[in-house]
This record gives sequence, C-alpha cells and structure tokens, in this order.
Amino acid sequence: MSFLLTVYVAVRALLRNKMRAALTVLGIVIGIAAVTTMVSVGSSAGQLLQNQLQSIGSNFIVVQPRFDRRRGGVQSGNMITLTDDDARAIGRECSSVLAFSPLVFGARPVVRGNTNMQPKEMWGVGVDYLRVRSWEIEAGGFFTERDERAGNCVCVIGYTVVRELFPSDNPVGQQIRIGNIPFTIVGVLGAKGASLTGDDQDNVVLMPYTTVKRRLQGSSFNDVAAILVGARGPELIETARGEITALLRDRHRIAMGQKADFEVVTSEQLSQLFGTITGMMTALLASIAGISLLVGGVGIMNIMLVSVTERTREIGIRMAMGARGRDILVQFLIESVVLSCFGGVIGLAMGIGASVGITKLINTISPGADWPVVVSIPAGIVAMVFAACVGLVFGLYPAWRASCLDPIDALRYE
Repeated sequence: MSFLLTVYVAVRALLRNKMRAALTVLGIVIGIAAVTTMVSVGSSAGQLLQNQLQSIGSNFIVVQPRFDRRRGGVQSGNMITLTDDDARAIGRECSSVLAFSPLVFGARPVVRGNTNMQPKEMWGVGVDYLRVRSWEIEAGGFFTERDERAGNCVCVIGYTVVRELFPSDNPVGQQIRIGNIPFTIVGVLGAKGASLTGDDQDNVVLMPYTTVKRRLQGSSFNDVAAILVGARGPELIETARGEITALLRDRHRIAMGQKADFEVVTSEQLSQLFGTITGMMTALLASIAGISLLVGGVGIMNIMLVSVTERTREIGIRMAMGARGRDILVQFLIESVVLSCFGGVIGLAMGIGASVGITKLINTISPGADWPVVVSIPAGIVAMVFAACVGLVFGLYPAWRASCLDPIDALRYE
C-alpha cells in the first residue's frame, strides 16, 4: 500500500470518530497553548527589560558603596563610602568617561497650593545627569553649574508630577514646596515610562545634589549614595569600568587582594543578568507547561489502544486482503501523529491569542508598563515538532500492537 493511501485511510478512520478524536487532542491543545503562552510572555518580559535598559542608557555605569556584612556591616548600598570628590575624580582622570553625576536621596512631600504628593523618586543629582541617563528636556531647561555650586533651590520635574500638580498650567517658572522649602521649577523632563522594577520613571523630581545635602538633609558632609557614569561609547564601557575601579581603589587606599568598599555595575552586566533570569524563568515555566503535553501523549496512547481493540476485526480484514503488518503500523502511527499535529495547530493559535491577551491585560492594569507583544515563532515551531514527536512516541505501542495481530484471530473477534 502506498504511503498516500495509508494517510488517506488513517484520516478517514479519524473522521469516523470525531468526538473521540476531539477529546484525544484536548491534552495536546492545552499543552501546546500553555508552552506557547509561557514562552511568548517570557520573551515579552525579556524584551521589556531590554527596552527599559536602553531607556536608562546603553553606556550607563553605576558606582555604589559596598560594605562587608561579615565584618559587622550592612548590606551593599547602605554604608556610605563614596564622596562627590570621587565623582569629580572619575570625570577628571578616567579618559573613557563622558559624563558623571553624584546621586543623593531627597525624599520629601511636594506641595503646590492645596495639592500635595510624594513622588516615587526624588534625587539630588549633578548637572550631567541627563547626559548619563540619555534623558531629554521637554520644556524649560536643566539647572546649571552655578545652581549646583550655590545650592540653589531649583528643580526639574517629570510628566507624572506635572499631571498631578499642574494639570492645566505650564509649570516652568512656578514654585512648589519640597520639605516646606520653596523650589522654582526650571524644566520638565521628557516621558520615560516604567523602570526595570515597574515604577513610573516620570514620577520624579530632580534637584542639585548640593541643595539636597545642605537644605533638605542639613548635612555638611560630602558623601553621596552613588555615582552615575556615562561611558564615551558602548565599546568603551568595560574600559571605563576598569579605569573607575583602579582609580577608586587607589583613592580609597585598598590593597591588592583586599575587597573593595564599592562596586561598579554596567548596563551590559544588568542586561546579561536580567536576560539570564528571564531565560531561566521562561524555561522553567515552559517545562512545567510541557508536562501537560506528556499527559496529552498518554491520553493519545490510551485512546489508540481502545481504537485498536475496537477495530480488531477491521485490521483482520485488511490483513486478509493483503495488508502487511508494516502497513497497519504506519496507519496507526499516522493517525496518532495527525491527532497530535492537529491539536498542536489549535494549541498554537490559542497560545498566541492568550499571550497577546495577557500582554494587553498587563498594559491595561499597569498603563506605564508598556509590555511589548512578542510572539516567539521559533518556540511555536519547536512546540509543533514536539507535538509530532509526542504523537509518534505515544502512538508507537498501540500501532505495534495492531501490526502484531494474527489475521485469523482478528477475523474471529466479536
């Protein structure tokens, strides 16, 4: 019997039992849909992280304090070991560095008239902060070096703060009170959207770091919470990291082999870290979803065994008319694979629809998240191949049982 004729006979046999075939493929449909959804949503999360890293800046470097817990210290970032002198030294002595900005925390309530709010982010920064962050000014300007040196009470606000405090007015040139101190707004930042942690980057107020230290913190010390650095290009980011590390180790008098009291993290490292995390989570979720494919395969095997038993007489007649055991084997294998592939196509379509729906739901619940819709075509192809393999593997035993039937015994079967 030719292969095409065998396929025709197998498909006709399936169409005679439509309800059974539909119930058989249900497990495969659910499995493929789950795998496709998990992989697509995971890919969307990975793409979102990459987009947000680019919004931070492709040449971005963070220098932050580090203190050894084993020596009675606290977690990284809580012990101040960096100063604005370190920041200026980085800008002056590291040739691969384009710009730098000290960073200090300045969280205080913001009030305008009878309206008050607490922005998510309130930073004291340097004049080059926007260059480091690749951030544009939408209206007005940024504070100047004179403002920084004098500690003037000026600020730049994000779009969310504008919507809250100035829904119908131009905020540039107007005053708000931060920690009961009047500040003049000199500019409005361009929209950035959500950060890596899902926070609204536009819910921000930026001030000169010297103003925050002197007026809000009441401190005369020159310590800073972190130093943000922009390299001259993506190809120089590792060079800049090495220069910064060597410079600060020398300035802090840290001997060779001794653990530094700071750490330098690049945007490339963050990208690799988040890529690894999202990849592992996607693989884990896809593996869990893949278990349902195996369950679907067991369902196919059980139904095919029942089918072999019910069609014993039919198998005997075919063998009596000249069909070989190999023909019977191929027919039942084709039935199994066709069922799996049909379920795979439906599951793939459902998975794509579910991933698009989940992404839109996330964007509806969190408007600032801006999750991209990513449909993983390679994952869909792999899922279809896996579905065919499931049908082949789990259909092999029933097909072998059918091919080994004795024609005489099969014809006698009632």
